[in-house]
Amino acid sequence: MAITKIEVPELFDFGSDNSAFKLPTGTTAERPTSPSNGEMRFNTTTGYVEYYDTTDTQWWEIDYAPILSSDNFNTVAYAGNGGTQAITTGFTPDLVWTKQRSSPSRDHLLNDSVRGANKILYPNLSNSEDTAGGVGSAYFNSFDSNGFTVGSSNYYNGSSLDYVAWSWKAGGAAVSNTDGSITSQVSANVDAGFSISTFTSNASTLTVGHGLNSTPDLVIVKATSFSDSWFVNSSALTNQTDRALRLNESSAEETSNAFWNNTAPTSTTFSLGNGVSVSGQSYVAYSWHSVAGYSKIGSYTWTGTSYTAGTMVTGLGFEPSFVMIKGISLTSDWQMYDNKRVSGTQSYALYADLSDAEVTSGYQGIGFDSDGFSAIVGADGNTTASGGLNKNGETYIYMAFAAN
Repeated sequence: MAITKIEVPELFDFGSDNSAFKLPTGTTAERPTSPSNGEMRFNTTTGYVEYYDTTDTQWWEIDYAPILSSDNFNTVAYAGNGGTQAITTGFTPDLVWTKQRSSPSRDHLLNDSVRGANKILYPNLSNSEDTAGGVGSAYFNSFDSNGFTVGSSNYYNGSSLDYVAWSWKAGGAAVSNTDGSITSQVSANVDAGFSISTFTSNASTLTVGHGLNSTPDLVIVKATSFSDSWFVNSSALTNQTDRALRLNESSAEETSNAFWNNTAPTSTTFSLGNGVSVSGQSYVAYSWHSVAGYSKIGSYTWTGTSYTAGTMVTGLGFEPSFVMIKGISLTSDWQMYDNKRVSGTQSYALYADLSDAEVTSGYQGIGFDSDGFSAIVGADGNTTASGGLNKNGETYIYMAFAAN
């Protein structure tokens, strides 16, 4: 077919047409044999619009697919079997946070693919990293193509015990990142706004590359080679430059230039000051930013009667499947809720800073709405919340992920 150059642009003006301009369509096998740069068509085999790039000598898909929680985040509640068990998440996770739900109480457990499956951290403790796991072990065995495998330890898979695991997909094998003042090893899921960074400090102040393409809304930093707190930086705090929460404590936000060297995170790095960084020590950092339709990190202020039922957050743009909440200016636990641990409309609470078993009665819970989440009266009629959800005049930070 001959191609005629259009000399008068107005002849190619479809502005007055209220219908649509139809692209050529065809299967992958029906692609032009000698395409020109910029040719565009709809590929009926893949279901995507595609264009040809002569620089790369290949067809590129124009992908408008949304970020799906089912591909990047999942909550799995499972019963321990006392042996080896493969847990299905629907994708290859890079971060798995596990908690025994039932009594007796046990610590939270955190494994990631960058440090290695056999490395354990405890979100509710300041302890340094433990080495206990690997293929065939009683602990965390492996990150798999469709989930992860755990062994017979009561911490992960004890017989007749109940567990929950929250899993995030990063970017697989880590790569070197030189955006900061030191080189970090980073696994980044840029589209889903989540990355894992490991590094060894070489100074009391430094910057670290996080591998994302937007400024993180939440950065959690933990020393792995010695005991120290889990330091939390967030855009939802009063100030990102000098405020911090501690994941392993219920304390209110603290103010110090020593946390972040009086510097807010950027689209490429986050900063550490001498209140966090110790030269010669090893660290891990988990970074998230909000992604429309998939995740949201923000804050809300409750005004009204304390501990009563009512909407706390709207406008998420999705129905949440997981929410973590912490009071900013008051002593309150880090409350974790998800849509796999529910009774009726109430999600049960676990506390990130405590080893306690799941709270199933005696406290107010939350419910997941189509565009947010609400405080609800517990199934037993109890509205006690100890300020953790909706105390009058208090502001709370939250992190929410969409339902699959």
